[in-house]
Amino acid sequence: MTELAPEHRPTFSRASLGERLSPHAPVLLLLGLAALGWLAIDQNSSWLTLTVSGLAMGMMIFTMAAGMTLVFGLMDVINFGHGAFVSVGAFVGVTALMLMPGMTAEASIWLNGFAVLLAVACAMLATGVMGYAFERVIVRPVYGAHLKQILVTMGGLIVVEQLIYVLWGPVEIFIERPAAFQGAVTFAGAALEKYRLVAVALGLVVFLALRLTLKRTRIGLIVRAGVENGEMVQALGYRIDRVFIGVFVAGSALAGLGGVMWGLYEQVITAHMGQETMILVFIVIIIGGLGSVEGCFIAALMVGLLQNYVAFLAPKVALISNIGLMAAILMWRPQGMTPVVKAK
Repeated sequence: MTELAPEHRPTFSRASLGERLSPHAPVLLLLGLAALGWLAIDQNSSWLTLTVSGLAMGMMIFTMAAGMTLVFGLMDVINFGHGAFVSVGAFVGVTALMLMPGMTAEASIWLNGFAVLLAVACAMLATGVMGYAFERVIVRPVYGAHLKQILVTMGGLIVVEQLIYVLWGPVEIFIERPAAFQGAVTFAGAALEKYRLVAVALGLVVFLALRLTLKRTRIGLIVRAGVENGEMVQALGYRIDRVFIGVFVAGSALAGLGGVMWGLYEQVITAHMGQETMILVFIVIIIGGLGSVEGCFIAALMVGLLQNYVAFLAPKVALISNIGLMAAILMWRPQGMTPVVKAK
């Protein structure tokens, strides 16, 4: 056999270690953050308590942010009024719980769980309907105009806050969690609050449901295609405007669910609680990447863990820790960790 000349020999490029790890970098970064927290915190029990608390906080932020990142990616809408759905969801859900004192006072996981599910259903229904009206009246006239979107949706947020004052009064409402969700369980010497464990489980269910819907269903395929190229989806005969409305309503309902979870987490609700949480929501969306549910999920967990670790180790630095995280991520990947669409 004749040997091929060097210039004619086939060459095989072998991906470098960095290229092979790049798709998994966000998950590795999350695990690395948890590992750094373990090294920095002396006691394992304290680390475990803070980690569960951070995961619970992250799951709640993800629930509030997931719908908004899809709206941002699919509809190119900067909705500063998203916090209004969080506040309304919290007030509607807590009001529903207060109407069921017999079901929440008894330490029965079944009665308490059913009461919370009813409250969540009421909150999601109310914010879903509110989201439909918000999109029709406020958002639709300003499609494609980012500055107008910011001004108009911020105005909508202020109006909703004032309506909350009218309906529920200006005084903050203190609430008690259902009896079965109070207290803590001990594991490996760490005290883990029952409600935070429930929040972790519920947030995980929301993430898996969203992921399955987007990856395994026809409507999910249309939504993902619309995020990447809405004009092509419309050219193929799909009513992209109906997809817009559906995603906006679903995102609003998820914000209402997040509002109920956050209200029970803080055990106090105020009319401006949604406006306060929007800072964390926007940080998560920017870190995760526009339109990416997976990126939003990982970013929310990172924000929750970092907030709890830094608050324990250096309380004065906790206020700027998430801003620093966002700056570091954007210097590494300017479009976020796993963007679906290019920043507009």
